[in-house]
Amino acid sequence: MSKREVPASVKDERLIQMRRDQMVKGAVSLFKQKGFHRTTTREIAKAAGFSIGTLYEYIRQKEDVLYLVCDTIYDGVRERLERELDMKQGSVECLRRAIADYFRVVDEMQDEVLVMYQEAKSLSKDALPYVLQKEIEMVGMFEKVILNCVRAGELLLHEREQKMLAHNIFVQGQMWAFRRWALQNVYSLDEYIELQTELILRGMLREK
Repeated sequence: MSKREVPASVKDERLIQMRRDQMVKGAVSLFKQKGFHRTTTREIAKAAGFSIGTLYEYIRQKEDVLYLVCDTIYDGVRERLERELDMKQGSVECLRRAIADYFRVVDEMQDEVLVMYQEAKSLSKDALPYVLQKEIEMVGMFEKVILNCVRAGELLLHEREQKMLAHNIFVQGQMWAFRRWALQNVYSLDEYIELQTELILRGMLREK
């Protein structure tokens, strides 16, 4: 699926990226506090540190900001995972490290992940499928790690089970963000990672 372009009247790509990064940072805080629909473009511009006129040089409508927020979050998580995950190894230990790395990325981007899940429903019909496809691609990164574990004889899983496991890992990582109001009163991040990893892998390792 091709990337959805957000038109800008400015031609300097470096400046566009810088201004949009500022926009995203300001918008995440506002969307978390007030929600997408109650936040105004004027408030986003102020939080980003420039005028409403400048804001409209880089977007056309408020929904563009939400799209940029979601797109930036997924890009950030994917880039971190690509750096951290060793998808070529086929060992349970490698899978454990992949889970831990992913959970730590979510911890660092808690506000962004929370906003994305709360507000993605407000994306336009052309933007939402693109954003959701990016999530499917990141789940696919875990599918590759799991498949290599199966090929190495470390896990005994059918293809459908591999796909379900990859989705489970992805959601359990995100749960640290959208259930943090309860979880962080009970577990440290390290404890959460250890316990969730054991729960995720326990049944499969027993079968092996």
